Amino acid sequence: MALIAFALCLVMGIEAENDFSTTIARALKALAVTFMVGWLIGTMAQRMLEENLSPPAKKPEKDASKPKALDR
Repeated sequence: MALIAFALCLVMGIEAENDFSTTIARALKALAVTFMVGWLIGTMAQRMLEENLSPPAKKPEKDASKPKALDR
């Protein structure tokens, strides 16, 4: 994702006839931001998969829905 954003910013900067330094600076900023967003989404997806693919936790033995003598 980050490399695509970098390349897109380079092409758009060249088409807009911007300075070399302006084009590179904007492309590097887009690269950094897109890298962080992709990293965050990847981390969230990895945690989601780990939670969903792990074996289910054991349920507690006591059932809270059964009334007891001391519940009054």
